[in-house]
Amino acid sequence: MGSHSLPVPSTPAGCDGLAALLAGAQHAVVALDFDGTLAEIVPDPEQARAHPGAVAALARIAPRLGSVVVITGRPAAVAVRYGGFAGVAGLERLVVLGQYGAERWDAATGTVTAPAPPPGVAAARAELPGILAGSGAGQGTWIEDKGRAVAVHTRRAPHPQAAFDALREPLHALAERHGLIVEPGRLVLELRPPGVDKGAALTSYVRESGARSVLYAGDDLGDLAAFAAVEKLRSEGLPGLLVCSGSTEVTELAERADVVVDGPGGVVELLTSLAGRLGDA
Repeated sequence: MGSHSLPVPSTPAGCDGLAALLAGAQHAVVALDFDGTLAEIVPDPEQARAHPGAVAALARIAPRLGSVVVITGRPAAVAVRYGGFAGVAGLERLVVLGQYGAERWDAATGTVTAPAPPPGVAAARAELPGILAGSGAGQGTWIEDKGRAVAVHTRRAPHPQAAFDALREPLHALAERHGLIVEPGRLVLELRPPGVDKGAALTSYVRESGARSVLYAGDDLGDLAAFAAVEKLRSEGLPGLLVCSGSTEVTELAERADVVVDGPGGVVELLTSLAGRLGDA
């Protein structure tokens, strides 16, 4: 893509979504996942940071849009810290919806609002080490406590996919015992309360903001709920564009997306191109 050239969406609905965004940017919501979309996937999730060009691209496009929102499974404060989103000129109205929308951080106030974590998460967390040891998948697996959710990563195990496969059944059983659900991702299994997903978070935000068009960009299975939400909004007459931050690890999103870009670098390029098309202030 050149500086202002945009990819052509592969579907009529995607073309309508892009056209609506360009024609009425001040009433558009651009929503993005964090890991794998604005930040490269790395072996240690604690080392994840926004792509070097991401904050500049967001700060350039945000003033031209109704709003920019980051929707992530991470705690909101963690995404803000790893993203470097706080105190950035141009991002004064940025919203980060963390824990799949259970938490909200507003750049305007710099504070996170969230309800108390459900008790089932702490109970499941206490049982996890024993389950990992018993499954034979303990070596190299890593437990991430997210407060309102708990995730088991197998990327650092000697055989990541085998460890992932071995853990599916015991973690589903654990989740069921504590009234939780399992959300699979790229070599990660996350246990969290039902009824909280990126689709619900996105739909609620779009309605609250009075948006007339929406773009959603994601890369992983957890983003399918947001893709479905955009498809539902489109069926109700609100134009939308689905963007996949492409990877070889997950193909389901690419098959449903209107535009596939090459990872976080491609997302940055797309945002930069959009900002250019919308005119530099």
